[in-house]
Amino acid sequence: MVTVNFEGAASFYPHTPDRAAAQAAYDTLVSRSGAGNDFTGWLDLPVNYDKEEFARIQKAAQKIQSDSKALVVIGIGGSYLGARAVVELLKSPNYNALPKSTPDIYFAGNGISSDAVTEIFTMIGDRDFSVNVISKSGTTTEPAIAFRLFKQALEKKYGADGARGRIYATTDRKKGALKTLADREGYETFVVPDDVGGRYSVLTAVGLLPIACCGIDIEKLMQGAQKEREQTLAAGIDSAAAQYAMSRQALYAAGKTTEILAAYEPSFRFMSEWWKQLYGESEGKDGKGIFPASVDLTPDLHSMGQYIQDGKRMLQETVVFFDKARTSITVPSDEENLDGLNYLAGREMSYINEKAMQATKAAHISGGVPVTELRLPEISEQTLGALIYFFEFACGVSGYLSGVNPFNQPGVEAYKKNMFRLLGKPGYEA
Repeated sequence: MVTVNFEGAASFYPHTPDRAAAQAAYDTLVSRSGAGNDFTGWLDLPVNYDKEEFARIQKAAQKIQSDSKALVVIGIGGSYLGARAVVELLKSPNYNALPKSTPDIYFAGNGISSDAVTEIFTMIGDRDFSVNVISKSGTTTEPAIAFRLFKQALEKKYGADGARGRIYATTDRKKGALKTLADREGYETFVVPDDVGGRYSVLTAVGLLPIACCGIDIEKLMQGAQKEREQTLAAGIDSAAAQYAMSRQALYAAGKTTEILAAYEPSFRFMSEWWKQLYGESEGKDGKGIFPASVDLTPDLHSMGQYIQDGKRMLQETVVFFDKARTSITVPSDEENLDGLNYLAGREMSYINEKAMQATKAAHISGGVPVTELRLPEISEQTLGALIYFFEFACGVSGYLSGVNPFNQPGVEAYKKNMFRLLGKPGYEA
């Protein structure tokens, strides 16, 4: 479903991409024999997921839709970015402001801002709401603080018994503080799989419950991932995902150490944020890694375009473009034509947007930026499911190609230790 055009990148390769090395990386991934292999459950997730839990997710989403005008999703990192990315792309960045029959969705626990939390309480107001708390341990500082606050608010509004029926916990199958609390209080509980790391977890209960609550068809989302998985495994090293991994690593070898993900739909912004975590956390270790960045085009051409076109030449660019827009708007004619736009009268905005993409691509290539183009037929559950799997698979191959473990994140613990020490957490004193 995902097609890739490397014509704008191939001339920048320092040498022909090493197929033997790529084949070895591909084989290591699919055989689950490499570093971090105990976190490769996402490989078969589109076909090997818990069908009983999936049905419970759908049922829980229906209950939340029936008894709540708002859902607060508490999580950070992979427990936050994937769900928000899917909701914004398939619904809208303005989802909460649009007329709908499904609950507003608010994301909390992804920072430590009192102002942000206060705003959520203000926006919920007196409306009925529920909470989905997502944490494997239940002790991660940011979501744990948020959960304390929203649990307290639920108990004040509905009483302890009423609150229990409005709290949904997505956590470890057997252990951890949140699992212990959920079992004791009787919260409906969903599982963070042991073999799926956070940044690969959007197609598990971590992402699927919030996504389903917004009225998105999660069955179609999984079907898209299934199809991309089938095509990827059938094509092997010649699959779009494996070829993308080979290309970006070849460009890295040419000194293109920063990859910009560019999209031409404002609703793609949080997909870019999810992609940045996926690749940054997977590849940024051992002094290696392509730095993931993103731009929203064409708007960012008027702020970041100068640098992309004419700055330090360490950039490679990957463009994501959807062939068919969901709506059709044509440029009207104007008798005075003071803005000089009558030459576009009668043209669809989607046509103009694609020409802007093609023009930008050509300009960037001529300016020394290799450009890889990813195309999908439309924005839909199926295409997004396919894109998610495509990026995940390519990330695994690319990580092994670079010689790192793409499934751990040892560096993220460093800031926690310093924070705990400064806050005086027992056991972390200076």
